[in-house]
Amino acid sequence: MKLPNGFGSIQKLPGNRRNPYRVTKTIGWDEITGKQIRKTIGYFESKVKALQELAIYNENPYDIDTRNITVEKLHQKWEDEKYPKIAYKTKQVYNMCWNYCKDIKDMPFINIKLTHLQSIVDSMGNKWSAKKAFKNLWNQLFDYAIKNDINIKKYSTYIDIGKKTTKLERIPFEKWEIDKMWKNIDRMDYIDTILILIYTGLRINELLDIKIENVNIEEEYMRGGMKTLAGTNRIIPLHKKIIPLIKKYYDKSVEIGCKYLIANSLGNQMKYSNYRREKWDKMMEQLELNKDHKPHDTRHTFSTMMDRTPANKLCTKRILGHSSTDITEKVYTHKDIKDLIEAVNYLD
Repeated sequence: MKLPNGFGSIQKLPGNRRNPYRVTKTIGWDEITGKQIRKTIGYFESKVKALQELAIYNENPYDIDTRNITVEKLHQKWEDEKYPKIAYKTKQVYNMCWNYCKDIKDMPFINIKLTHLQSIVDSMGNKWSAKKAFKNLWNQLFDYAIKNDINIKKYSTYIDIGKKTTKLERIPFEKWEIDKMWKNIDRMDYIDTILILIYTGLRINELLDIKIENVNIEEEYMRGGMKTLAGTNRIIPLHKKIIPLIKKYYDKSVEIGCKYLIANSLGNQMKYSNYRREKWDKMMEQLELNKDHKPHDTRHTFSTMMDRTPANKLCTKRILGHSSTDITEKVYTHKDIKDLIEAVNYLD
């Protein structure tokens, strides 16, 4: 069957090919030779599918180069636009999700269907948080594709990640455990980091990311935080008992030339994986503390301890980086900082 003039053409290529039907379209004319300039729209397994794609193109012409972009190339373009605007830890989560995509990265993005994505999610087993992050990544990739005029159905919306069946239990440190850490503070390296976490409410990654330029020992506060708008770059008041601990790490980092408050043995930023494996687990074991404690338990401990004090609840929210309708602007006056320091010093 001959196609109408200007409609495009379909050619069956020789040999044993998976997609032997090549679809081309005239997109212009060479000014010198007068010959047609043809662009390949794609390759298809059957003539019927080739005709369907050609019909779609004629009804709604699209940028052929963009239409044929691979998953990997589109991901790279999205990453170039997205990564300068997000935190390092968020990048790590996206990178983890991208590692699951190695088997589909060379596919044209428009060929990605729900079955491709669902099979990856199903292979993750019980990693519900990873499934959620994976779905979020692909929601953003589809949004980026649609924003850039790739006419495609957003299949990521239909990814089934199941329900979160296990609730992460937080175990606050008991008073005897905290007392034991204070008594052994000079016997083991990095025990004081646990106490810093307990008396600041910082997440472990937030503490490890604090730079010495954001530590103000004289005025008894640091600036740091991440994860949420309210939690990012917030004021961290320093309890009087941990100021000497902060100063010890501050002085050491200045001496060895490390820009981060908590440095490792090589004088570089301490990474969470190393801290957890080489420091935390060993400290729990050697001090005979509850072996089920996780680093985030320190933040829960801080919150629990603050609830038992007469401290202003809004101050506690601001210290933890929780959003509040009472906070209309992220601005800290000298009075605000003084109130936060006063609140945290209600702790024993």
